[in-house]
Amino acid sequence: MKIEDEIKSTIPLDNSKKIILNVLYTQNMINDKFNEVLKPYEISGEQYNVLRILRGQRGNPANMCVIQERMLAKTSNTTRLVDKLLLKDFVTRKVCPENRRKIEVSITQKGLNILTDLDPKVVAHENYFSKNLSDQELEQLNILLEKFRNQ
Repeated sequence: MKIEDEIKSTIPLDNSKKIILNVLYTQNMINDKFNEVLKPYEISGEQYNVLRILRGQRGNPANMCVIQERMLAKTSNTTRLVDKLLLKDFVTRKVCPENRRKIEVSITQKGLNILTDLDPKVVAHENYFSKNLSDQELEQLNILLEKFRNQ
């Protein structure tokens, strides 16, 4: 369905406005479905992102700056997210012995188990949104979105 139909626009939209509306509308659809996947685990998309970053450290701790740099949503409050994950025993946090101002965060086995359980559900979620596109179309869409984003 065209974006004009989705938002029930009665006026013609220029292409610049349509692409912004399409991206925002699509982002909301993807986020809504993703939140449904995460809901049974009582974690947010941002908390999931932190867990994925920490799993990617392969057993090495990450400091708050490293986590923040790798977050998809750069405005996320990393300290608050880590605090919530700490309460669920998904991460540990300790002061770096070499630099007491630096906090090191590591994923726990419980956090790894949640990700292992979520992995096939996340793949299914990703495949759901790309099923109508060929591999070539997916590649082209990625190229165009990166080109659009990198001004």
